[in-house]
Amino acid sequence: MVSKVDVAVIGAGPAGLAAAISARERGAERVIIIERAERLGGLLPQCVHNGFGLLYFEKDMTGPEYEKAFVDKANSLKVEFMLETMVIDLNEEGMLTVVNRQQGYKKIKPGAIVLAMGCRERPRGALGIPGERPAGIFTAGTCQRFVNVEGFMPGSRYVVLGSGDIGMIMARRLTLEGAKVEAVVEIMPWPGGLIRNEVQCLHDFGIRLLLEHTITFIHGKRRIKGVTVAKVDRDLRPIKGTERFFPCDCLLISAGLIPENELSKKAGIELDLVTGGPVVDQNRQTSVPGIFAGGNVVQVHDLVDWVSWEAELAGAAAASYADKGKIKRADQIRMVAGENIKYVVPQYISGKDDVTLHLRVSRPGLRANLKVGNILSKRFRSVRPSEMIILDIKAEKLRDARTLKELVVDCKLEGGD
Repeated sequence: MVSKVDVAVIGAGPAGLAAAISARERGAERVIIIERAERLGGLLPQCVHNGFGLLYFEKDMTGPEYEKAFVDKANSLKVEFMLETMVIDLNEEGMLTVVNRQQGYKKIKPGAIVLAMGCRERPRGALGIPGERPAGIFTAGTCQRFVNVEGFMPGSRYVVLGSGDIGMIMARRLTLEGAKVEAVVEIMPWPGGLIRNEVQCLHDFGIRLLLEHTITFIHGKRRIKGVTVAKVDRDLRPIKGTERFFPCDCLLISAGLIPENELSKKAGIELDLVTGGPVVDQNRQTSVPGIFAGGNVVQVHDLVDWVSWEAELAGAAAASYADKGKIKRADQIRMVAGENIKYVVPQYISGKDDVTLHLRVSRPGLRANLKVGNILSKRFRSVRPSEMIILDIKAEKLRDARTLKELVVDCKLEGGD
């Protein structure tokens, strides 16, 4: 038997909750969130630090506080939830196959789907670090769950590989819990997270940040005993003679996040090779009609506030699709990443409506000049790859571009790297 719903949202993190709420507010009668974990919120329950909601709610909140605000609203709007439920298949016709302990094997046919699966951490195996395979090597997010949810400290002396936001936040958290963080090791010449986390988590606690360094060997057989760290050259290759040994009983890996898109591949959705997420239009509709996406499954965001806003856009469009049937994809103009631009989301726009562009630069610099074709130019005091640029463009600005097939976004650095 096939169950029918108006909108199905896959994932109950901040994106999934926001998308479901938005869909209900836009008139979708039956909205269901499918989540494989045992509770709502995604990673929010384990993020006990503050810094959430500064833009969305205009107040400083912890992760659990931010989660509760959305869960309460979802409950008040009578959003349905299927917890501890795995989506094992999503086909091009939009048919979902799910499985759980209570109902077993089940098929669901929604009027529209919102992908909100979030992202996963890059593990040690993806980095190719030489050495043994001892106990004591974790991703930063796994360690965060151990400490903040399970109340378990996996070690007392740490090295963090990668300066992503979770890695820097965990360096501070572990220090507050009495552990010793030997260093945060970053292969690039610049930090991989927000400036505020670099300052508040590392500088304020005296934790050393080694830029242009990487781990070249992991020591220890049964349990990690330490790591060898070396400086790298411009080609990111270790420089012989610069090796140093750092003793530790835990290595945390914070080397980037990857949008979780295995289901997207099953549905035949076109993926962006740079973001790792679906290619979407300004309404966050993917290349498969009726399937929308929002949050970190599309692109890895800096702030949860932007995750929520993007997912709301996807949820509203999904509700409209379920109500009115097929909506023409807004793919009149292709957004192209030009000089010093890593990517632009959305990849397609209509040119007829206001649009918000999300983009990142490839390298940092001072006094940058950002241009969107010949329609918009904006100057920045500084730009960094770790900090997303949000650019609002009004419809009247796009009027002259409606006849174009593509718009190139460039960012020229005028003050050097």
